[in-house]
Amino acid sequence: MILVDSCGWLEAIKGAGLAASYAPALAQPDEVLVPTVCLLEVARVMCRERGEQAAADAIAAMTLGTVVPLDVTLAAAAALLGERTALPCADSVIYATAQAHGAEVWTHDEHFRGLPGVRFVESPPAAD
Repeated sequence: MILVDSCGWLEAIKGAGLAASYAPALAQPDEVLVPTVCLLEVARVMCRERGEQAAADAIAAMTLGTVVPLDVTLAAAAALLGERTALPCADSVIYATAQAHGAEVWTHDEHFRGLPGVRFVESPPAAD
């Protein structure tokens, strides 16, 4: 299983610089976990930057994967992981969700760099 962080979804949906790097992770939606907090983060950005329809379209694309709601067990695990790793709240939920489901997190968010179970997506080298 793969869990693409919100920043990766935004790159893919917008067709931004790292979109191609996230394409393999999103190629098989039945293998993708989508925490509800990622839906929230992506929809807010898309609504702010491109409007309500873009936010709705992003949610529709993301829900092709398996949506994982935040429940009491995940919230408790996220609280503990947040304290152990110093991850911000939403990132703690994302990481706890991945850990609970044995998924690999794909991200380019520096908060996750070096954590076990994370595939850090690097920016391509700048052209000369």
